[in-house]
Amino acid sequence: MEKSERETTLQKLPALLLAWYDKNKRDLPWRENTDPYRVWVSEIMLQQTRVEAAKEHYIRFVRELPDVRALAACPEDKLLKLWEGLGYYSRARNLQKAAKIVAESGFPQTAEGWKKLPGVGDYTAGAIASICFEEASPAVDGNVVRVLSRVLADGREQETLKRGFAAELAPAYPAARRGDFTQSLMELGATVCLPASPLCLTCPLFSLCQTKSDALPRRKEKPQRRIFCKTLFLFCDGGRLALYRRTAGVLKGTYGFFSAERPMDNAQAEDFLRRAGLQNFALGAPLAHTHVFSHLEWHMTAYAVYSPEDAARLELPADESAEADFARLFYADKREIESRYSLPSAFRWALACVTPN
Repeated sequence: MEKSERETTLQKLPALLLAWYDKNKRDLPWRENTDPYRVWVSEIMLQQTRVEAAKEHYIRFVRELPDVRALAACPEDKLLKLWEGLGYYSRARNLQKAAKIVAESGFPQTAEGWKKLPGVGDYTAGAIASICFEEASPAVDGNVVRVLSRVLADGREQETLKRGFAAELAPAYPAARRGDFTQSLMELGATVCLPASPLCLTCPLFSLCQTKSDALPRRKEKPQRRIFCKTLFLFCDGGRLALYRRTAGVLKGTYGFFSAERPMDNAQAEDFLRRAGLQNFALGAPLAHTHVFSHLEWHMTAYAVYSPEDAARLELPADESAEADFARLFYADKREIESRYSLPSAFRWALACVTPN
């Protein structure tokens, strides 16, 4: 498609999409108003999380932290507990870093201003600036790339399209309702122009679309995930479980159970614990689980270890490796774990291996 034809097609988008959006937009809690704090929180949550999964987390988050000053002052343990279940916890930490800046200097009014904040990239900055401040700042995510690549029959690689579409879309923004136009493009990609089996016959852009199929965009081959094997030990003393706070890695700031860096069967697990110095214990039945991150997989086996001995006094055998020393373990009641400590889904599944008292 020639440049002039592309420009003409893009200029037609607002009228078609805004009329469709008015009738078909989903009722989402962050669309109740255009308060920049609420829109910002929702956009950060939605970076790596499906809409349905984010809704309840968003409602709870803004109820507990209703404005930017509350977020800036929130203790990290509480913040990560509120983020629990959303994953990618660095988003929450960056959100708070940025909140401390905004609490002092106010909300940026432009996309360029937003991009100066921690954790805010081109897409998020464009979304907030258009939705909250009516700036003609495109927000080009995977949904928008998918819509435009199909409408324009543009088969270039997705990262190239993101940069190009942002520049091409800006002149097509309408004089009014710029935030709604941004959201209408997102909404179309999320509900109609689906990755597979798009609902073409219901699409408001059907007459403009050059492909009318799921052939585009061209998919980039993802690198193979790295695989790590781990054995988790849930040390139990009555109704208490031993935890430690993670200080590095993908789940920094959250809590987990003691993790040895190799797979173990029952006999190997018992031998490991005896060599670590544990004498009086009973080992529960193993429970297996695989947790998938974007770039790696953890293949895990968990054992409940019932013992009156303090696991924090154990010593890691010289020929073993673990994510943290035994000395960092502390005990907490299971009810306290639920209410106070952020236990990510990568570890939460292991609670099922503990027999109730």
